[in-house]
Amino acid sequence: MKIVAKVISYLSHPLFVPIAGAGTYFITTPKYNPDGLQDSVLLPLFILTVIIPIIAYFILRNIGIISGVFMPTLKERRYPLYIHITLLFIVVLKVVPFPYVPELYYFFLGLIAAAMTALILLFLRQKVSQHLMGMGSLFVFLVCLSIHFEKNSILAISLLVFSIGLVATSRLYLKAHSRTELIIGFFVGLLSQTVMLKFWL
Repeated sequence: MKIVAKVISYLSHPLFVPIAGAGTYFITTPKYNPDGLQDSVLLPLFILTVIIPIIAYFILRNIGIISGVFMPTLKERRYPLYIHITLLFIVVLKVVPFPYVPELYYFFLGLIAAAMTALILLFLRQKVSQHLMGMGSLFVFLVCLSIHFEKNSILAISLLVFSIGLVATSRLYLKAHSRTELIIGFFVGLLSQTVMLKFWL
């Protein structure tokens, strides 16, 4: 069971939330996309939010700043968040600048707001689940995309809700977070995206 929980935790790592959100947008949108738009967003997004953070992780681990991929201590979590927030700002300014793809622009602003909230809470000595924070962000974004484009995404939403429960259970089983940390993380993700809705929905 521990191996299954670890696999679920790796697959649902917050590292994959930006690319998952962008992929969800391109699958859901009925808008006409000019040739190359999807590639011009997804490729640099993958490099900035997956490849570079992985390289940064190995550098931070080799120099002893972090001890592992799930970063159990408060201090360890700060440095990856600094990097994550910086890279998200680059995405907003260079990959999906307004009004290039408004939905994605505000989605990434919501991710920045969530990451900065998590960072502030760290300084207040409150750890939150970034796994659930990412899942909460994706949940709001998927629901609102289905409303925005008037598409029936009940199956996808149901699968995502099931996944959220699975991830929360896995994090509890691994004793990576308390119930409070999971709940706070989830609601930080929910609220950060909800705040952005008035700008694009």
